[in-house]
Amino acid sequence: MERLDELKAAIAQFATADGIQATPVEGMSLVRISHPSEPMHAVHHPSLCLVAQGRKRVIAGDRVLSYDGAHFLVVSVDTPVIGQVIEATAEAPYLCVKLDLDAAEIAALLIEAGGVSTAAVDAEPSVALSPVTPELLDAAIRLVRLLERPEDIAVMAPMIKREILFRLLRSDQATKLQQIALAESRLQQVNRAIGWIKLNYRDAFAIETVAAEARMSPSALHFHFKAVTAMSPLQYQKQLRLQEARRLMLSEALDAATAGHRVGYDSPSQFSREYARVFGAPPLRDVARLKTGDLLSAG
Repeated sequence: MERLDELKAAIAQFATADGIQATPVEGMSLVRISHPSEPMHAVHHPSLCLVAQGRKRVIAGDRVLSYDGAHFLVVSVDTPVIGQVIEATAEAPYLCVKLDLDAAEIAALLIEAGGVSTAAVDAEPSVALSPVTPELLDAAIRLVRLLERPEDIAVMAPMIKREILFRLLRSDQATKLQQIALAESRLQQVNRAIGWIKLNYRDAFAIETVAAEARMSPSALHFHFKAVTAMSPLQYQKQLRLQEARRLMLSEALDAATAGHRVGYDSPSQFSREYARVFGAPPLRDVARLKTGDLLSAG
């Protein structure tokens, strides 16, 4: 508990306002939220999230995960999620440090650490929790405290980030990190499919096309894609379409029909129905609500 208080103090020193704040440490951001938030849809990128105070819930497909200072969150591929801060007050805000996970850095560390376990073959869920260890917590504290000494960041940050990756490789998330680094792992095959869908989400596609991109059979792609993301490739495409349409209506003030058409819907009524099913309200009502609400979702 004492070490967790140290992380809390370090984050609070630099995250002085609500929101997600980038830092001079590459790949590290700090999150502060002073009240429970609405459930928000987002695509969560590969990262480690360590909570110092408060509690958050993440829904990925049919999986519901709640975490606080006792457990860290790891995300291995770009995954559509619903995130909600469920425990936070002005006096005790939700505080979190988020660190992006880089495949090349993990691969380099694996080579130094003695190679890859042969057990790292099957795809695992892309979002998972593990208990926070004292060693991981200590490294996270030192990384955040580098913000007190900007002149040390260029030299010290890469070393501490490598230590954090090493601690993750010594945790029960080791297989997940190995799969992030392996070019031909099941996770990376699914990741190739995800990358193709992200580039082509506006267009209808055949599962055979995506499977060829992933270098898998259609049945294997469907099985492993769902194992990782908790959704099918077509459900993933729908999430991307609807989230982009929501962004267009919010940031570019597009009307619902135009936003729906921009992301690939030919039928405004179908767009409205699917939008309401995912976000809980028709497009106009949802956007009006979001303009007065809390849009934070990551971390």
